Amino acid sequence: MSGQMRPACSVWLLLVCLVLYSRLKVAASAPTCTNGQAGCHVLSLANLFDRVIQHSARMHGISNDLHSEFELYFLPSKNQIGRVSRNCHTSTILTPNGKENAQRMAREELTEVILKLLVAWGDPLWHFHQSLAHNHEFSNFSSNKSLEMSDMVHELRKGVQKVIEKMKMLGIIGNSLGGLGSSESLLAPVSAEWRLMKDYDLLYCFRRDSSKIQNYLKILKCRIVPEHGC
Repeated sequence: MSGQMRPACSVWLLLVCLVLYSRLKVAASAPTCTNGQAGCHVLSLANLFDRVIQHSARMHGISNDLHSEFELYFLPSKNQIGRVSRNCHTSTILTPNGKENAQRMAREELTEVILKLLVAWGDPLWHFHQSLAHNHEFSNFSSNKSLEMSDMVHELRKGVQKVIEKMKMLGIIGNSLGGLGSSESLLAPVSAEWRLMKDYDLLYCFRRDSSKIQNYLKILKCRIVPEHGC
């Protein structure tokens, strides 16, 4: 009797495994979305925040690596570090000074600062990569990292826009941020200033701004979903 039951149990277990596998495969292949469209895997606001924060951390890490390599190349003597000009093209973007000031900003205002910084770095990093790609004095490491930074800014901007869509849908923020993420003209007065910056200065400024972006995203998350890892 027990011998006859074993094949049936084995078949049943196999069917259960196949069903579970097919469900996992569908879930893994489904695109992520914020508003629950058909065929999407819906992410919570906390999940979306975690994704953009992790992405910003990787982006800042890459900027650190590349900045260190340029520091060795351009500044073999530590005594020269203080002589470098550090006039960043994003200096006209008003950013909160310190964690406490960032925490006091309205959610919409802090989100706007993050988006403005990301918009401001789109063109400079792309042209920086093009410059390195045609400069044989730098290694493939530098060129690859510069391209990765450029791509990550673009992807992070799209991720932040998804966070904004989710916050709007939940009624956490209003619609005042509607076109900011796609409006390059908002930074027209300062957009050309980066062309006057040297490569090392540009990297220094991006390392500084990428750190700000990461910190602002963490602060924004903890203000909105403090129960998730804050």
